[in-house]
Amino acid sequence: MRILHVITSLRTGGAEHLMVDLLPRLRDLGNEVELLLFDGTRTPFYEQLEATGIPIHQLTMGGNVYNPLNIFRLMRYMRGVDIIHTHNTACQLFVPMAKMLNFGKAKLFTTEHNTTNRRRGNKVLRLLDKWMYNRYERIVCISDKAQDNLEQHIGKHPSICTIYNGIDTQRFLRPIKDISGKPEFIVTMVAGFRPQKDQDTLIQAIALLPDSFKLWLVGDGERRSIIESLIAELGLQSRVKLLGIRTDIPDILEQSDICVLSSHWEGLSLSSIECMASGRPFIASDVDGLHEIVAGHGVLFSEGDAKELASSIRQLCENPIQYKKVATQCQQQAQNFDISIMANKYNELYMATRS
Repeated sequence: MRILHVITSLRTGGAEHLMVDLLPRLRDLGNEVELLLFDGTRTPFYEQLEATGIPIHQLTMGGNVYNPLNIFRLMRYMRGVDIIHTHNTACQLFVPMAKMLNFGKAKLFTTEHNTTNRRRGNKVLRLLDKWMYNRYERIVCISDKAQDNLEQHIGKHPSICTIYNGIDTQRFLRPIKDISGKPEFIVTMVAGFRPQKDQDTLIQAIALLPDSFKLWLVGDGERRSIIESLIAELGLQSRVKLLGIRTDIPDILEQSDICVLSSHWEGLSLSSIECMASGRPFIASDVDGLHEIVAGHGVLFSEGDAKELASSIRQLCENPIQYKKVATQCQQQAQNFDISIMANKYNELYMATRS
């Protein structure tokens, strides 16, 4: 099959990261796989995927991904394609429009990467979403909760299914640390600096802990200046490092002692699975998209509760036995989310819809 995945960019985020790991594996299953970007700006993810030999096309370099001209730009890439699989809202909306104008024969698939978004709750946008999703052969949700919430938004539909996201677990596996007598602890969070994420609560939690607790924040984005201001306000400049966008995440996690994802909502976070695979205890906000994979394995804290988060971090670091138990449980859970499982299920879904 000739398969074209379409996404807004390869900047940062779980969906973008997924392209790097998933597309080569779909190719290895015997498919001809390509990627189309609305914004073709070169990024670390772009360079990683390019190195695998997956063809990458772009509509523009930078600019507004919601530019209506993208509908017409899409049409030339739809010819001769069997499957078009979209990610992110602009792509989800514009690809069906381009197909209507192009009369293309490709079957449309899309992935719903979050349990919620800022469109939901708006009656006008709900009607637009219903039209948009009804254009798709299959809608893949990345968690059970993501599917439940989508069905509440647009109604139950036989095209909706769930396939859990995955990672290359072997790339992240590391021995579990012995923290007995350790004088200093590194807490790490890997996430974009955007409204969905809640670095603020983690920074406030670090301020409540002794100076022996350091924080590494991996990522970047629109909220960087807000995060920098909070760090300065709490006098944590010497204890908090902003590491930016990195491609050496396994090495960073190996140097860390505790991994945290403080968030307001999630789909199924790839960074959370990476952290769980790394042999480090994982602590996460008790929100949709995290509760399902962390409960019973890692540690959950109430969304936005810096005191509870600080207490959870401290308890793990002061109890080597509990530290090892949670880290082991997390690593075992991560094995259920290997990228090879996801790739096979995507391929089966494509094959099932061939005429």
